[in-house]
Amino acid sequence: MLKALKKMFGRGEAEPLATAPAPAASAQPSAPAATAATEAPPRAIAPSPAPVPAKAERPRRERTPRAAKPTPPTWKPEDFAVEPQEGKTRFHDFALGNELMQAIHALGFPYCTPIQAQVLGHTLRGKDAIGRAQTGTGKTAAFLISIIKQLLQTPAPKERYMGEPRALIIAPTRELVVQIAKDAEALTRFAPLNVMTFVGGMDFDKQLKALERRYCDILVATPGRLLDFHQRGEVHLDMVEVLVLDEADRMLDMGFIPQVRQIIRQTPPKSERQTLLFSATFTEDVMNLARQWTVEPAVVEIEPEHVASETVEQHVYAVAGADKYKLLYNLVNDNGWERVMVFANRKDEVRRVEERLVRDGVNAAQLSGDVPQHKRIKTLEAFREGKVRVLVATDVAGRGIHIDGISHVINFTLPEDPDDYVHRIGRTGRAGSSGVSISFAGEDDAYQLPAIETLLGRKIACEMPPDELLRPVEKKRQAV
Repeated sequence: MLKALKKMFGRGEAEPLATAPAPAASAQPSAPAATAATEAPPRAIAPSPAPVPAKAERPRRERTPRAAKPTPPTWKPEDFAVEPQEGKTRFHDFALGNELMQAIHALGFPYCTPIQAQVLGHTLRGKDAIGRAQTGTGKTAAFLISIIKQLLQTPAPKERYMGEPRALIIAPTRELVVQIAKDAEALTRFAPLNVMTFVGGMDFDKQLKALERRYCDILVATPGRLLDFHQRGEVHLDMVEVLVLDEADRMLDMGFIPQVRQIIRQTPPKSERQTLLFSATFTEDVMNLARQWTVEPAVVEIEPEHVASETVEQHVYAVAGADKYKLLYNLVNDNGWERVMVFANRKDEVRRVEERLVRDGVNAAQLSGDVPQHKRIKTLEAFREGKVRVLVATDVAGRGIHIDGISHVINFTLPEDPDDYVHRIGRTGRAGSSGVSISFAGEDDAYQLPAIETLLGRKIACEMPPDELLRPVEKKRQAV
């Protein structure tokens, strides 16, 4: 079988991957005019409809003015000096206000990425928008900045329920929701806005108590858990001013659209809210959803120069399925890698690989739909802090994970969807740093390579692993 694979792919050195959009500081925007600044008022929000019966159980509370989050008195707008550069759009080119600009300054983002420059040029004027861009291009910050500007510019109603968010962001996976909320917290650190997260797999009562302690301004949620809160009368969506649907194509694939439709029916009509929809692909199904839920949206498409990042060195090993684990263990152990992400297609594969690594002394953990959400969050933090060396995940669990310093991504099994291949290897080589991707092509999944090559627009050299990397794993090793 190995001879057949060798004959099929041939020997050769792996070629570097193609180029993805550069990081924010060096991206070249499709120059939106600075006239896209935000002089025009935001879209007027019509009066909320009469409360539904469920609301009668909980009286409205008069809004108590909240003190702004502490702002160091020494910071001044002049401290955030960014020189204009041809072909680049500064955040200064939009009238964002001091609270937002200080947060952007603290995050170290002087120039907009292309998706940010183009989206903000429309959304800050109150327009709906649909955007297509790869992961890692800054689209999350694009819609968060627009939301925060809208909420700061338009005062909250004097009377509102604690569970009446003014902005709602729906995302398909728990990890992506947590990541978006983390970015929102960073961008609102100097603004009097509260960010809340509702995801399944975590203690419902704990999330409910958080909702009862303070007003919810920006709510980030998965569809199922949001419906749980709404059906219990704890969350009301009639005051939503801005609605964001992130990774619409993934929500279609995962069968979430019926739930999303139920949610959207509870928000104000599309003419009375601003709707932003983002997707990695613009399929006909995605465009149909956009037509149903938006009003004359601006369409922003950021075409990557290449599908995959040039900062990722790519390798493919032709290896028998029975030898994959030995190859994985010896690669990690012999090279002393400290932060590795391993992808497998199925939850049972993820579990078996993680269990074998732990049994053989490797500090590993797993992420899949079978792992409770509170444990998944702890696992991600441990991986981020370097307490876990190898993180084994499925595509759904791994989507939206942005952790700096992942040196290697290993495809234990090649994905069935070529787009997932690009998302996987994009976990390394981020923010201009270099990374390595290694894929195992066995008898059960080597046939996926042609479709991946078609997406990448190039052939991938396939290698035979050195014999020393296929040696049996010694039992009862000490932790490595």
